This record gives sequence, C-alpha cells and structure tokens, in this order.
Amino acid sequence: MKVVYSQEYKQVYSPDPASNPGRIEAIEFALTGIVDYIEPQTADEKDIAVVHTDRHIAEVRREGVYDIAALAAGGAIKAAQIALAEPCFAVIRPPGHHASADSAWGFCYFNNMAIALEKLKREGKIKKAFILDFDLHVGDGNVNILGGKGYVTILNPTGQNRNEYLKFVQNNLEQTDADMIAVSAGFDNHEADWGGLLKTADYKYMGKLVRETARRNKGGCFGILEGGYNHAVLGKNVLAFIEGLEEE
Repeated sequence: MKVVYSQEYKQVYSPDPASNPGRIEAIEFALTGIVDYIEPQTADEKDIAVVHTDRHIAEVRREGVYDIAALAAGGAIKAAQIALAEPCFAVIRPPGHHASADSAWGFCYFNNMAIALEKLKREGKIKKAFILDFDLHVGDGNVNILGGKGYVTILNPTGQNRNEYLKFVQNNLEQTDADMIAVSAGFDNHEADWGGLLKTADYKYMGKLVRETARRNKGGCFGILEGGYNHAVLGKNVLAFIEGLEEE
C-alpha cells in the first residue's frame, strides 16, 4: 500500500511527546519493505488559509514551525488524493486534530484533516466525508472546523470495554453513505499506551471496517497519523491498521 512519508517528519520540532526522537523511526522500521513510500509536497498556503485565520498562520510562523506543519498538511492532502483511487495512509508530523481555525493545542499546529477534506470538497472530488477519530483524545479541532459543515460526519468512539468500543465504530460505519472515509489515527488508546484500552488487532479490525465501508459506498478511504506515544508498540499498531485498510 502507498504510505505518504518524508524524512523531514523525523524533526524534533518541539519539546513535547509528539516529536520525541525515535517516534517516527519506530513506525518507519515496522513498515520498511512492506509499503511503498510516497513523498509529500508542502501544502499551498491558500489551502491552509481556507481552514485557518491569517492570525493563526502568522503565529505558527512566529513559533518557527510553519515549514514542517505545512509539510504535514501537504502529506494529508496527498493521502486524500491517492485515496480517491486506492486506500492510503500518511505518516505525518506534527499531528493536527487539536488545531482549530484560530488556535491549536495538543502538539498540533495546522488541522491536517480539515485542510485535506476541504480541498477535495472544493474541487468537487467528494460529496460526503465521514471522519473516524479513534485517538484517545477527542479531536476538538476537527469538530470546531468541520462539525458545522453539512458534508462531514465525525465520530469519536467511546466504550467501557474493547467490544463495546469496536461495536460502536462498526454500527456508525454501517450507517454512513459517505464517499470518503477519513481516519484521524491516534494510537494512544492502546493497552500499552496512555489509554490502556485497545489491542493491536483492534486497529487492524477498524482498518478493515473502514475499507469495507468505502467499498460499499463506492468511495475512498485514508488515514493520517495523530497520537501514539509508546515507541515500543506504535510501529506494530500502525502496521496493523494499514493491513486492515488493504484487506480485500
């Protein structure tokens, strides 16, 4: 499967856990020889400005992270474009689902998912989008930017146990007729990470559900990396999700 990735994403761009050394390397090691890497291009500032205010863009520049944040947004765009023809995943840094139009927190700067989906919608490439955000933390930026858009449905799953959680995901995917299934893929709800809930096999299962939904709706699907902080398990969790996405 095609995976959007750049060596630039290894940058330690801040002192937070999202850019700790070794994080991206753990994923790269797990995927080596299994996927086809596709190099992203930096997002055009016009595409970023559709989603974010001039003040926010200027603040990201002031913090000295504009270039890497714009490259992450470009990676999401590339994955979304590839997804029109085949499933795709983007291993990008920094993450984006906590970035709102005029503010950001949680290690995020630009909302990669919103930038990608808004571009596809403006260009008439999709009619409806369904976002599955299985990160441990609710993607408030996704909700703030896209929640009011009539073409987007956002699911942040909940559940007291694994089975309840996965059934909730399955039920919601079964009900959508969206022609693009997009995943804000945070792996920090794994049993060995901050959330302590999901097993590695659960990510493969959710990937399979996403692929089946896209096929049923005669549309596309893609995922972009959000959270996940235990380097010892992150790579295998990303690989499991990708394996689910590419299952026939």
